[in-house]
Amino acid sequence: MRKRLMAAVILPFALGQTGGALAQSSTQAFQNSSSEAQRKANSSQATAELFYMIQQLQGEIRRLQGQVEEQKYQIDRLKEQGRDRYIDLDQRILELSEKVAEPPAAPTSEGAASSAGNTGTPTREYRQPDAEERKAYEAIQDLIRNQKNYDEAISRLYEFIDQYPEGDLTVNAYYWLGEVYLVKPQLEQAKQAFTIVATRYPDHRKAPDAVYKLGVTLDRLGEKQEAKRRMESVVRDYPQSSAAKLAQKFLES
Repeated sequence: MRKRLMAAVILPFALGQTGGALAQSSTQAFQNSSSEAQRKANSSQATAELFYMIQQLQGEIRRLQGQVEEQKYQIDRLKEQGRDRYIDLDQRILELSEKVAEPPAAPTSEGAASSAGNTGTPTREYRQPDAEERKAYEAIQDLIRNQKNYDEAISRLYEFIDQYPEGDLTVNAYYWLGEVYLVKPQLEQAKQAFTIVATRYPDHRKAPDAVYKLGVTLDRLGEKQEAKRRMESVVRDYPQSSAAKLAQKFLES
């Protein structure tokens, strides 16, 4: 009787402990499964964020590549325009050389004075600028003197020469084209611009300065003898000009 009573007490106790162990094991397994699911979810989110960042970087790279292509196109276009202008200026010099070989025309106005250098060369009457032309010229002067935007000034000078040919300020424009090229320095282009003023407009007020600056340009190009010859011509042909004094100092040095 006592054995049966002890068995009845012990058996429920053992079953209770076994049930607790099984419940604890089930809880641990559920927690492990939940943690694994959370890790997978976090990993999927990180992957999605990384993919999104990669897409953004690829878009930024495409945008930058587009900008590079656009800038390359602009640079090629500017180079082409520069070559066209260089060829155009060179053609003008060739035409000018032919005109220089012709005998000078007689003065068209009564009482025409001699040139600025008192050489006896008849002067011509240059077309005087209107308000719009003078305004355009002053805007170019601002680009050169104040803004120091030489590339834009060169472009505007060419436009000015094309729009207002054979005027008083047109000669000035050729002269300042030489000055800007001399500053950059693009000496061959400066030489051509000063040559136009010196040979085509020898009676203009800018001629003495242009011949002097042509001599300076030739000297920098290493053409010493030709530079000396130009300086001597300034002193000889324009003795009363300020350029003649500068040329004399150059020759003395």
